[in-house]
Amino acid sequence: MMYEKQKSLKDLKANEEVKDIFAVRFKKSIETTRNGSYYFTLKVQDALGEMMLKYWGGENQEKVKEIFDSIKVDSIIYIEGTVKEFNGKLDLNVNEGGLKTLKQGEYDLTEFIRTTEKDPDEMLNEIKKSIDSVQNEELKKLLNAFFEDKQFIEKFKSSPAAMYKHHGWIGGLLEHTLSVLKICCDLAKYHKLDKDLLIAGAILHDIGKTQEFETTSLIKVTDKGNLLGHITLGVQMLSEKIEKIDISEITKNKLFHILISHHGKKEYGCPKLPSFPEALIIAKADELDAFTIQMIDFKENSSTEDSFMYSKDFETNIYLK
Repeated sequence: MMYEKQKSLKDLKANEEVKDIFAVRFKKSIETTRNGSYYFTLKVQDALGEMMLKYWGGENQEKVKEIFDSIKVDSIIYIEGTVKEFNGKLDLNVNEGGLKTLKQGEYDLTEFIRTTEKDPDEMLNEIKKSIDSVQNEELKKLLNAFFEDKQFIEKFKSSPAAMYKHHGWIGGLLEHTLSVLKICCDLAKYHKLDKDLLIAGAILHDIGKTQEFETTSLIKVTDKGNLLGHITLGVQMLSEKIEKIDISEITKNKLFHILISHHGKKEYGCPKLPSFPEALIIAKADELDAFTIQMIDFKENSSTEDSFMYSKDFETNIYLK
């Protein structure tokens, strides 16, 4: 049987009856109520929202444990329950027998992860046109070494740029990279800059995210990503390509510097601050695009008719009209 998504979590209202499918982001251990029955808590999500879920499993501990053990992080579950409101927050309440873990083939994964609204092939072609425009042969060889690698391209096209903050969707890395590239190329029209270095740095600045994230029914950070982070992973990937190409020491060092400085501030996990104009521009373009998308997303997904809504990330009220 194929289960289809009925409604996004972000559109659910208090006291609404729900018969739908969701991805599991995490689960908490089984607990006991005062009257001796057992329950557990999940965080579930779909492509546009997330919510806490409580499963009230009755007094049969073994039965509750069997259901609990069938659920893994990134499992897809079918539930029949009710939306409840507590302390101003909505959550899902599911009673005994109202939860089932689905098998592969019983659901469509695209229901649970956002996908870029732009054409990935068109975006990739725009990046390749910029590579073709590069006059510096060292940089062109290096960029082609990445973009003639089919395995890299597939990862680059499908990877997200983040889990939550910005471009947290399939194709998000490609979309973000192209935006950063365009901002950098526009600035090159008005200032005396090394445009080839800007192009190369903009395209390569986030390549480590192809190894930092993996996509199942959720966007998850890989073990490598947790241990090293995308800056270190990007430097490793760049080093591997550079070893096979004859590139001057100064060009190598500038590229490495762009990668390790592109977060712009040490409090953002940046080992070095930008030390030349092209590195500074890439860091600022990266931040500008990320924050712009983040604020647009906040506005579009706000669930209020008020004119303003407070954002923890921006530490201010965002105007929604």
